[in-house]
Amino acid sequence: MSFETLLTEISGCRLCAEALPHGARPVVQLDPEAPVLIAGQAPGRRVHESGVPFDDPSGDRLRDWMGVDREEFYDPSRIAILPMGFCYPGTGTSGDLPPRPECAPAWRERALDALAGVRLTLVIGMYAQKYHLPESGKTLTAAVKEWLSYWPRVLPMPHPSPRNRRWLAKNPFFEAEVVPTLRGRIRELLG
Repeated sequence: MSFETLLTEISGCRLCAEALPHGARPVVQLDPEAPVLIAGQAPGRRVHESGVPFDDPSGDRLRDWMGVDREEFYDPSRIAILPMGFCYPGTGTSGDLPPRPECAPAWRERALDALAGVRLTLVIGMYAQKYHLPESGKTLTAAVKEWLSYWPRVLPMPHPSPRNRRWLAKNPFFEAEVVPTLRGRIRELLG
């Protein structure tokens, strides 16, 4: 199957459309040559509306952490974005619902196999960590604190959501130590 066929199939996915409160709108950014992969959770409401990944305050913070501008971030040949769930799952009592369970089994391995150029995977949030680092068995905080054991190919990260201000305040090492190292690696990979 060609890469273009895979993208067309992902864009047309309606596996869980009836379970989604706002309907299906898969949001990914993929290119086989991208050296950086962002493995996130699922699009939020604003991303669902725009169809642009990380087109929200979480994306602003993530771009800042990475040290990239919007032009670099939205160049699929440089940065691939493959969330655990491709569509907005809706809102629960304490934020967005988890990614739909149908998405990863149906698409993840095929999409990852197509991303041959990836040299750094940013594993953002608990759902992505459970998939990409299943052997760790750690909490998100423990995995992020032990980031050097995965470096330089993988970086477990907290979600860049504004809701995570408390986590960042309790774990200042992330922005003091991890972010500068991440920015250096991004510059190395993107030129």
